[in-house]
Amino acid sequence: MANHLSAWKRIRQNEKRAARNKARLSRIRTFLRKFEEAVQSGNKEGVALAFRQVQSEICRGARRGVMHANAASRKISRLHIRMKALDLSS
Repeated sequence: MANHLSAWKRIRQNEKRAARNKARLSRIRTFLRKFEEAVQSGNKEGVALAFRQVQSEICRGARRGVMHANAASRKISRLHIRMKALDLSS
């Protein structure tokens, strides 16, 4: 257990930060699920809107340090490829 005030403060800060990061990751996953649902429905406008939203959330997560910048870039790139493939197939 922590014996110094600074250690107690660090524990409190870590708990707050972990809760914030967990909420951010959950939000990213929610938008990813919405994108997947839009792709399954085949609605081009819905897919484009969902892509913009998920891209924004992933970039925000990378900026805040929730996910690595390269991982965020890779996810966005793969989502974009899926969106473009949907446009070509119809």
